Amino acid sequence: MKITEKIFLNDKVILGLIIVNSVVIFLQGFQLIPFVRSILMQADNIITMIFLLELVIKVKTYGLKKFIKSNWNIFDAVLILLAIPSLYFWFFNGSSSQLDYLLVLRISRIFKFFRFIRFFPDINRLIAGIQRALKASVIVLLGFLVYNFVISVLSCFFYKNIAPEYFANPLISFYSIFKIFTVEGWYEIPDQISKNSSEAVGILTKIYFVLILLTGGIFGLSLVNSIFVDAMVSDNNDELENKIESLEKKIDKLIENN
Repeated sequence: MKITEKIFLNDKVILGLIIVNSVVIFLQGFQLIPFVRSILMQADNIITMIFLLELVIKVKTYGLKKFIKSNWNIFDAVLILLAIPSLYFWFFNGSSSQLDYLLVLRISRIFKFFRFIRFFPDINRLIAGIQRALKASVIVLLGFLVYNFVISVLSCFFYKNIAPEYFANPLISFYSIFKIFTVEGWYEIPDQISKNSSEAVGILTKIYFVLILLTGGIFGLSLVNSIFVDAMVSDNNDELENKIESLEKKIDKLIENN
């Protein structure tokens, strides 16, 4: 194996570069003297080129078909390619304000940290559990969103003139109702409406929002969470049940032999 392949196929080396790159990008967020800022920018661009070289070497070593079979490789490649536009300003001294937004894409290199999640213990089982949980809870989640939509439209017609900052249109209303579902400062909205309306409307409004909180925030989100968590741990429960079943069979054999 060539020395370059040994280096670029070594995950510890690449992880070290990712850490260095993250520190460099972090430091660029401070007000620094031009000389230091220039050095950091050069280091940032050089590391980007190294990441690009890493991608080329891996595709050449493994072959494209084998390379793309791994979802981790595809994820890594996307993050590297997203960082390439920032090199335009280095190679061509680009100064077009219309392309300045491309510099934001270089931050995507930090997300290469996620590539090393695969080295966590039982990461594949965890990912499989998340996928299983998403499939199991998708219907309930859709129902929750539909309920949010219905309540948001209803609330928009009720309060768009009284509290336009929360219910001016169905989209703003949808966000406001969702905030109530999260039980975060839910009482602020009905209190504000009560100040801008009559006493009777204020009382009915508070009752209305309490019902929304109970049905959507406490019951609705709890149901979504419980289904998601249950699906996440179902694989562990199946494994435990198989072990218990195997143990019971062994005990039955021992009893029969005696």
